[in-house]
Amino acid sequence: MRFEEKVVVVTGAAQGIGEAYARALAKEGAAVVVADMNEESGAKVAAAINEEGGRAVFVPCDVSSSASAEALVARVVEEFGGIDHLVNNAAIYGAMEFNLLIAVDWDYYKKFMSVNLDGALVMTRAVYPEIAKRGGGAIVNQSSTAAYLYSGFYGLAKAATNSLTQQLAHELGGQRIRVNAIAPGPTDTEATRTQAGDAAKDIVRNSLAIKRMGRVEDMVGALLYLLSDDASWVTGQILAVDGGQTFRL
Repeated sequence: MRFEEKVVVVTGAAQGIGEAYARALAKEGAAVVVADMNEESGAKVAAAINEEGGRAVFVPCDVSSSASAEALVARVVEEFGGIDHLVNNAAIYGAMEFNLLIAVDWDYYKKFMSVNLDGALVMTRAVYPEIAKRGGGAIVNQSSTAAYLYSGFYGLAKAATNSLTQQLAHELGGQRIRVNAIAPGPTDTEATRTQAGDAAKDIVRNSLAIKRMGRVEDMVGALLYLLSDDASWVTGQILAVDGGQTFRL
């Protein structure tokens, strides 16, 4: 119960890896805020956590909107009294368009980046004062091994997320707020199945040291570690959980 009496906001928690994060945190005692644009699925996740004996509330949130982020903070403070940790997991991914940087529709590109990159900064700016009021805490951003591979504007957003993580770690370290990121490799989620299809088998065979797709559960241990006091002197780091897909010296 490492997170008993802690309040954790998880964006994009209505499905996939975000849902796994929310459920795992609740099992370790946290009061979890399921933040998502999908009201039906988000409400179901929060309800399931409560039915299993945890504490959770669903709060609709558009991470690209400062007003929406600030409204979430107000609601959470009213509901739970404060915020200890933030997980910036929300992203446009499952329905992501495939296109080149030189050809992608400009309005789509700007919307994509407003969620997949700016969303982490929007949420951090809204939430960090509340974390500071509690004496500090941790923020974990969701990156991807796409940051190190040719992945178009998706990879660009994740590479920028890595840089954002390192910059925020220095800006917030003086307030005892640690900022790290997790970079999952190919992970077996509905969104990845939609994006990769049968090509996922080739990725496993050709690029992974551990010859299987990642599972959402594989990401959970990394998240719990980075949010916990076990990582009290770890900040500005990008932790790849990728089955050996990437090599960085």
